[in-house]
Amino acid sequence: MRISRRKFVSGIAGVSLSGAATFRARAADGPIRIGLLTVKTGALASGGIDMERALIMYLKERNYMLAGRKIELITGDTGGVPATARTKTQEMVEKNDVHCLIGPLAAFEALAIDDYIRQNRMPTLSVAAAEDMTQRHPNPWFVRATSTSSQCAHPLGEYAAKELKFKRMITVADDIAYGQEMCAGFQRVFEDNGGRIIQKLFPPLTVPDYGSFVAQLKNADAVFLGLAGSNGFRFLKQFVEYGLKDRMQVIGGMTALDEAVLRNMGDEALGIITTCWYSAELDNPPNRPFAPAFRKEFGYDPGFYAASTYVNGAVLEAAVKAVNGKVEDRPALMAALRGTNVETVRGPVRFDDLGNVVGNVYLRKVTRKDGRLVNSVFKTYPDVSQFWTYGKEAFLANPVYSRDYPPARYLE
Repeated sequence: MRISRRKFVSGIAGVSLSGAATFRARAADGPIRIGLLTVKTGALASGGIDMERALIMYLKERNYMLAGRKIELITGDTGGVPATARTKTQEMVEKNDVHCLIGPLAAFEALAIDDYIRQNRMPTLSVAAAEDMTQRHPNPWFVRATSTSSQCAHPLGEYAAKELKFKRMITVADDIAYGQEMCAGFQRVFEDNGGRIIQKLFPPLTVPDYGSFVAQLKNADAVFLGLAGSNGFRFLKQFVEYGLKDRMQVIGGMTALDEAVLRNMGDEALGIITTCWYSAELDNPPNRPFAPAFRKEFGYDPGFYAASTYVNGAVLEAAVKAVNGKVEDRPALMAALRGTNVETVRGPVRFDDLGNVVGNVYLRKVTRKDGRLVNSVFKTYPDVSQFWTYGKEAFLANPVYSRDYPPARYLE
């Protein structure tokens, strides 16, 4: 039997199309692969381990299923090193073929992978607070359900000036993008409300001892701590040893007295006010079972880092449901992520047009409860934008927050 060339080519095309359709169907039936970029070694490890624990907890509660599809979690330890963060991201995208990323932890890590996730159109649910990735240089494949570095510092800056009546303050933060941006946001609002930042100190992230920095502190009403991981605990310990807690008060940013380190502290932490988008003490429907379950499993309260991935799990689940599990359609998944409006352990989460969360910010005070130290919420700022009260256009007309912006006005 003779077969014409036209029939042969048509037959091959039909088989190819059928094979492609079968492959797509099989892919859609396979597991959704999530890549978690976290830190399990180094100065930021305590928070990074909490990120992994909480995300695993979220997935276990759902039997590793979202929208009817099995979930496969791949974890990468970046070590808190930008180059390693990029290498782990490439491995997850090119070797593990993940459908989305959760993380990384640190702002400088997010900045290190910014161009890569753009080029590879990889949906990313960030924990990192890198300001400009949702501001002057927004990444369309990036969504942040936590906050920018300064988002929670803005309300505390206003509160410190208006309610606490502080006039002269010092900022101390890790010398990384996160610390610099957080302190700049606090400084801007504090000074706009009549206060003065008279000194700014930026110890290296891995500094072994804070004695030389504590010794440099000038006379002020209070110190704002913008430290992460275990650094806040170590600084405060030496601050007390030098007898400074009786001379000036301490208030802190999101991670300064995180629950992950609060469990190792004593009376020196009592009464310290911090600002964050989460507290284990929040009384809302998603958090009521989450916080006690986490405490039962690991022996301490969930904090910033644990809540970050648990919140991202809720955002991802809502988006996966919205696309009927078809995560292979990356533009549709990304649109669904940014269109999410969901109740989470932090409260309601929705996003602005640049992919950053608009959500509650809480002021908290360290108290004792059932024999343990907790961050008790005493004031809520609802629906806080990354632009605070400045307005989007006016905010973005200025340089990104840094060591040099806002400019020093009152340094002594």
